[in-house]
Amino acid sequence: MLNFPGWKVALIAIVLLWGGLLALPNAFSDGFLGIEPVDTGANDAQSVAQYEQQMAEAESSWWPSFLPTSKVNLGLDLQGGVYLLTEIDPEEVAANRLETIQADIVQVLNQQPIIKRPQPEQQGTRLPITLNNAEDMDDAIRRLRRINPTIGAVGGQKVLTIERNGERQIEVRVSDDAMNALASDAQEKMIEIIRRRLDPDGVSEIGITPQGETRIVIEAPGEADPRRIKDILSQAGRMTFNMANSDPSAIRAAQAARPRPGWELLEDDNGMPLLVNRTPVVTGSDIATANQGRDPDDNSPAVDFRLSGGGAERFGRTTANNRGEVFAIVLDGRVMSAPRINEPIWGGNVQITGQFTMQEAQDLAAIIEAGELPAKLNFIEERTVGPGLGADSIKAGTRASIIGLVLVAVFMILAYGLVGGFAVGSLFANIVLILGALSGLGATLTLPGIAGIVLTIGMAVDANVIVFERIREEQRSGRSPATAVIAGYERALATILDANITTFIAAAILYMLGSGPVKGFAVTLAIGIVTSVFTAFVVTRWFTAMWLKTMKPRRLAI
Repeated sequence: MLNFPGWKVALIAIVLLWGGLLALPNAFSDGFLGIEPVDTGANDAQSVAQYEQQMAEAESSWWPSFLPTSKVNLGLDLQGGVYLLTEIDPEEVAANRLETIQADIVQVLNQQPIIKRPQPEQQGTRLPITLNNAEDMDDAIRRLRRINPTIGAVGGQKVLTIERNGERQIEVRVSDDAMNALASDAQEKMIEIIRRRLDPDGVSEIGITPQGETRIVIEAPGEADPRRIKDILSQAGRMTFNMANSDPSAIRAAQAARPRPGWELLEDDNGMPLLVNRTPVVTGSDIATANQGRDPDDNSPAVDFRLSGGGAERFGRTTANNRGEVFAIVLDGRVMSAPRINEPIWGGNVQITGQFTMQEAQDLAAIIEAGELPAKLNFIEERTVGPGLGADSIKAGTRASIIGLVLVAVFMILAYGLVGGFAVGSLFANIVLILGALSGLGATLTLPGIAGIVLTIGMAVDANVIVFERIREEQRSGRSPATAVIAGYERALATILDANITTFIAAAILYMLGSGPVKGFAVTLAIGIVTSVFTAFVVTRWFTAMWLKTMKPRRLAI
């Protein structure tokens, strides 16, 4: 138990050194570390000057590039930010799903026409269908049941309820049970789409958690503008590429009467009307990637995206067959861009230009790439937490940690003498390893997480107390210092592992079932358990072994 060969010492030193390097960036500012600030796209002189100053600080940093720069992510309660509680309307989800199925219903019933034209008119979550002849009722129901989809990827419950409603009437509707199941399925999809929109790079500490079957909680630490997040999430994200007609006479005729069948009038960003074909050439599902770029003409912010194989082929073929015509890029019923086709565009690389700020171009790219929301998000609660409250919480938590650490250190030294000092040294190493693990894993530290660190300090000491009391008992029975230490650690190992494993299981359950701050507490507690066992059973024992081999005392002053 006291034998530490060279490879063990090297391994312990590497773990402590790496933990210290991961924790070190938390002691410095972002500019010192060379982390470039984010361009918010603000155009006022004060914001631009502040951004340029931060860029200059980042560029002048002498922090070595090979060292870690990640810092502990602070939660909403520590650095301030935006809290939003959103809700999905199950009825709207069901109506949207029925609308997507409606085209299939009309097509299957018109293979051998048994319904009257035009197609049936949807009424919310109901679709009444009138047959030409009562004799076609059984055939129509069989056709409808064949195309009745299931909910979710695995399948199971059917989306539609198909019922007779008279001699020639069929009512297709979404039942209440199917409506709730669709809402639950939409909640999972929405969480992923929201995450891709708000955190396209996957490096932010934005928290997106479900609440119940229809609600989603969004926490954005460090975000000062809730309006920006709401604008990003308020857009459905439906993008289409449509052929268009910019002829003024055709537009005036459509404004005076109604657009001819298959066409509609839409407006661009400047409020100018454009006649757009309803049938899209390419849709958002054909977009492979989207990102913020630059207009090659004036270097202004733009949005670049690449179409997938099938979409690129259709887009290239359409542009080749329609030279000189106008095509419209439409997002949620608004024309984002309407360029004229001068030559075929093959390869699927397309760019949207406009009067974008950098932030607007980044947000639009995130919306396009994330995909279309299955339903509208309703914002039912909004809170903005100021950074001042978080700073006070950090100060209070830090003060509590320092006071707890000092009191524990005094107690350990008074109670166990020199070996108590070894335990205090390993306790400092434990805190450094916790901060290093939080920084390296990108975990978010919340106020309950600070409480978890304070709790870990006590748990780490508890393991040392168990070992030291065992050593005392062994010394009283007449063992030498070395054999007393060996026996103390051997007999305390099972007790320490039992206590920490059960606590780790409790932390895992908290993480799986909890949300927000509860998860933050569980994360720091779980990390603290691992580091405290390592420091108490390895680092403290290493210190003690080195002292015993060097000083060779006849008796431990413990």
